[in-house]
Amino acid sequence: MKVAIYARVSTKDQTADMQLESLRKYAIAREWEVSAEYVDEGYSGASMNRPQLDSLLNDARKRKFDVVAVWRFDRFARSTKQLLAHMLEFRALGIQFVSYSENIDTSTPMGEAMFTILAAFGQLERDIIRERVTTRVQQLIASGKTWGAPKKIWRRDQALADLQAGQSLRAVAAKHGISHTTLAREAKNKVSQ
Repeated sequence: MKVAIYARVSTKDQTADMQLESLRKYAIAREWEVSAEYVDEGYSGASMNRPQLDSLLNDARKRKFDVVAVWRFDRFARSTKQLLAHMLEFRALGIQFVSYSENIDTSTPMGEAMFTILAAFGQLERDIIRERVTTRVQQLIASGKTWGAPKKIWRRDQALADLQAGQSLRAVAAKHGISHTTLAREAKNKVSQ
């Protein structure tokens, strides 16, 4: 089996050598061939812009390996939601996921059980958030209050007149404090009336 190793350290002063060494030894013990190593140095786990993680995900979609191995879950993803999303994608691609330190391997029955538990907690978290939002919206409606962002007050007639006078859509939108999408929609509605 081919394994992709992913390592990450938060600052440029740190090194991923310990993570890589442990994962290489683990691959040898499992008789896996290391097909690629992806290392993000100086990137926070919360960062959505991790070039090596992006490369790993692209290569996973091309099925260049059978297993992804990480030293710890928190080296790979900062939130359960993010971790679960990647693990679900790997599962759909037929790629196993291994966390060396947590001793979780989704190719084993115990690892699959842990994945199922993680998925359940992720779903529970989403359901609780949805329930809280729904309850709060109902409370606001019952009390006669509105929810969401306040509506922009702008002079539709003046903005449309500015457009007719030849000003650009973006310039008019900025002048009136609205999005150019809103202004374009209003201009289109005026034409169709």
